[in-house]
Amino acid sequence: MTAPDLIRVVICDDQHLILGGLRAVVDAEPDLRVVAEASDGAAAARAAASSRADVVLMDINMPGVDGIQGVGLVTAARPEARVLMLTMFDLDEYVFEALRAGASGFLLKTTPPAELAAAIRACHAGEMMFAATVTRRLVEAYVRHAPTANGLPPRLAMLTDRELEVFLAISRGLSNAEIGAELFMGEATVKSHVTRILTKLGLRDRVQAVVLAYECGVAGGPSGSA
Repeated sequence: MTAPDLIRVVICDDQHLILGGLRAVVDAEPDLRVVAEASDGAAAARAAASSRADVVLMDINMPGVDGIQGVGLVTAARPEARVLMLTMFDLDEYVFEALRAGASGFLLKTTPPAELAAAIRACHAGEMMFAATVTRRLVEAYVRHAPTANGLPPRLAMLTDRELEVFLAISRGLSNAEIGAELFMGEATVKSHVTRILTKLGLRDRVQAVVLAYECGVAGGPSGSA
């Protein structure tokens, strides 16, 4: 694999032992490389910009600028980078705050090395990555706040029926290939729908689409089960 094919990773944690473990996991993979380390969110943003990072692994709880603030700083300094949050806790408020700030996923630090490496690749490819316990909390939050009335929020009314089906599938965390298989469309067609949906709704990426779906109370809605 040539250098341009490498996924450039910045790791951010205030504990040296954690940083060492993350570096060992990442650098053990032939297509991944740690290009910088940081100990708070502000340093991670600077490192992401200077190293042209593709993915930032960001701890939540850090002194100074924490991970939630750091996500916003990273997306401003290096819009091309995806931020994957790593924490020991799967608390609801952390999940929603991280997603609203622009994170592309939320994993526990106990994630096995092979799964973490796969998550970095998927995150870089534009997919959303959530630990199973985090997904369960998101679903539970939806159930608690699901609307009782039928009908769509005004913001989603601009979508065509097909776009709405794709939007609801995105809200369930499905990839383009999975959406295509479920809705009997080619992957290229799904990608075109996704692009139009994000443009119409003024969203940056699929993660913001998921957040919007939960805020509108339609996540995992009528096109399928969560």
